[in-house]
Amino acid sequence: MNFGILGSGSWGTALAKILTDNGQTIYWWNRSETAIEQFKTRSHNPQYLPSARFDINQLHLTTDVEEVIRHSDVIVIAIPSAYTIDALEKLPDNIFEGKKIVSAIKGIIPQNNLLLNDYLKQQFNVLLDNYFAVLGPCHAEEVAQEKLSYLTFSGVDVAATVNIADHFKTSYINTVVNKDIYGVQYAAVLKNIYAVGAGIAHGLDYGDNFLSVLIANSADEMAGFLRKAGIINAEVGYIEHKKGAGEVEHHHNYAASVYLGDLLVTCYSLHSRNRTFGNMIGKGYSVKAAQLEMSMVAEGYYASQCMFNINKDVMADMPIASAVYNILWNGVPAKDGFDRMEEELV
Repeated sequence: MNFGILGSGSWGTALAKILTDNGQTIYWWNRSETAIEQFKTRSHNPQYLPSARFDINQLHLTTDVEEVIRHSDVIVIAIPSAYTIDALEKLPDNIFEGKKIVSAIKGIIPQNNLLLNDYLKQQFNVLLDNYFAVLGPCHAEEVAQEKLSYLTFSGVDVAATVNIADHFKTSYINTVVNKDIYGVQYAAVLKNIYAVGAGIAHGLDYGDNFLSVLIANSADEMAGFLRKAGIINAEVGYIEHKKGAGEVEHHHNYAASVYLGDLLVTCYSLHSRNRTFGNMIGKGYSVKAAQLEMSMVAEGYYASQCMFNINKDVMADMPIASAVYNILWNGVPAKDGFDRMEEELV
């Protein structure tokens, strides 16, 4: 099975490290020829995770997206959601025929409020059976340091999902498989919004007591959206381990790592770019100034608008996500937005 990666940011680099540590030779797309030449000279990504060293003989680095796709059975897409259409829209309609797609995008495509699988179905007729998502509480920086992390691979074709996940198992990565392709993606989108909110709270100098209330309410708000959207794993307090034929099957509930776990780490960790972005907003930075200050994309910014629009149909009760949206997109002062939201928390 040949792997290709589209995207050379910190998360794309972390996934490339995992695959190459497992002996895979990969095709890897980078927008910049200069960055590729520096990579070949230094044996690390010159812009992201410089501590992650690579054997250049395991890498086919190219600025040609089609070259990566042609030579790969599995294409991992790790492009920020805001730039996904720019990278893919000029490709031939049949370019993904016979390929398996793994989304490493933790956002919604903002131009049309679509998850990646829905965009790929519209644009390239990619069937859901050939689409997978890799998510979880797994910061790229800790992958570079080889600190134990868990990745959840989700797909409706369980056998294919297990096969792909096996290529990412290492001494520092444990893999989990589930079938909740929509639930895990929406959870990843929402946790970024709530992490922006946690950062705003920190920037406004709220304490740990309030932050715990905010995150607990965010978890409940996320579960409420997932239930209204028809997600089956939104229950809490029930988990089942079934043994048979030498294997253990886990019943995944909302407390699993890919749902609640990812929310917690993204809200609390200093590695979280969304928390960092929110912290700047809370301290009085404008959205534009905060974006310029950061070298990485905060997916929660775009996600807050996308989820506001999507929720017009779902109609879940989402005061926290709405407050973040109004602060980022409607110019509501951060303190005013939080003052109104506080009345909704329990």
